Amino acid sequence: MEKFKLIGKTIAELENFMIENGQSKFRARQVFNWIYLKSADCFDNMTDLPQSAREFLKEKAEITSVVIKEKQISKDSTMKFLFELSDGNFAEAVLMRFDNRANLTACISTQVGCPMGCSFCATAKLGFKRNLTVEEIISQIYLIQADTGLKVTNIVYMGQGEPLLNFNNLTESIKIFRENFVVGARRITVSTCGLIPEINKLAELDFQSTLAISLHAPNQEKRKAIMPVANKYKYDDLIKTLKSYTEKTGRRVTIEYVLMKGINDSAEDAKELAISTAKLKSNVNLIVYNENEKSPYKKPVKENILKFKYLLEASGKKVTIRLERGADIDAACGQLSAKMKS
Repeated sequence: MEKFKLIGKTIAELENFMIENGQSKFRARQVFNWIYLKSADCFDNMTDLPQSAREFLKEKAEITSVVIKEKQISKDSTMKFLFELSDGNFAEAVLMRFDNRANLTACISTQVGCPMGCSFCATAKLGFKRNLTVEEIISQIYLIQADTGLKVTNIVYMGQGEPLLNFNNLTESIKIFRENFVVGARRITVSTCGLIPEINKLAELDFQSTLAISLHAPNQEKRKAIMPVANKYKYDDLIKTLKSYTEKTGRRVTIEYVLMKGINDSAEDAKELAISTAKLKSNVNLIVYNENEKSPYKKPVKENILKFKYLLEASGKKVTIRLERGADIDAACGQLSAKMKS
C-alpha cells in the first residue's frame, strides 16, 4: 500500500490524515513544523511526538518519495544535488551563496529534461521526459535544507525544464513555498524562455514574484537561430506581451541574456537590445556563457562583456553580470544535465 506523502500538505490536510487514522489533531501542527520549519529528515527526530505517533507515521506515511542520490560541492562552495524520483528519473538543484551574504539561493527544476531545445543549453540535450509533480518540486527545497541544516531564503525556478509548461504545479508550489516554508514572494523568481499565453495567465494572477525572461538575442532572426521557441512566439510579440505584463502587475521583469562569443555579444547587439527593450520596465542580467565539450559556443572576451554592459547602462538600464557559480561541478547556468558523477 502506498504511503501518505506529507510534503506539500496543508495543516488541514495533515489534520484530516491524523484524525482519520485515530491520531490526535494536535499532532498535525507538530508534524507540519518539523517538516517545514525544522526540516526534520526522519520521524525519529520529531522528538516532541510520542513514540506511538512516530511509529504510526513510519507505518502509514513518508515525508517525500524523492531522495538525494548524489551531492557535489564546488570550490566556491556551491552545492549541486542530484535527486532520484520514485520512477527512477532524475532532477537537479543547485544551492548558492553570493558575496558572503546570509542569503542562500536555491535553483530548482520543474521538469525531467526540457522540451525547448535551446542550442546552448546542456539540459536540452536530455530531451523531455515529464513534468515534476508538486511534491517533487517542493521536495528539492525540503531535502536541501534537511541535508545542509541551512535555511533557503531565495528560490529561483531556473533549473531543468521550462517552468511555464508545468504551470499548475509551478503556481501551486509557489503558494506552498510562501505559506509553508515562509519564503516571501519577492524572493521567488520564475524564469521562462517566453511562452506568451502563460505569461498572460501570470499577469491575471496575484503574481508578486519576479518574472525572468530568457531572451538571449536582440532580434527575431538571432533568437530563432538559437532558441526554437522563437519559431512560435515572435520577438516583437514577446516584448509587447512583457510590456503588458509590467503594466498589469506593476512589476519590473528581468531580462536574462547569455553572452556567446561571435553570436550575440557585439556592440551592435547591445545597441539593438537597448532599442528593442527601451520602453520595457526591466533590468538586464548578463550571463557569461559556460563552455562545455558538447557545445560549439565559446565564452566572450572580457572587453566585449564590459562594453556590452556599458552600452546597456548608457541607455538607462540597470545591468548586472551574473557571478559564475559551480562551473567546476557543472552546476552553472545551462550546465544541468542530471547525470551521475563518473
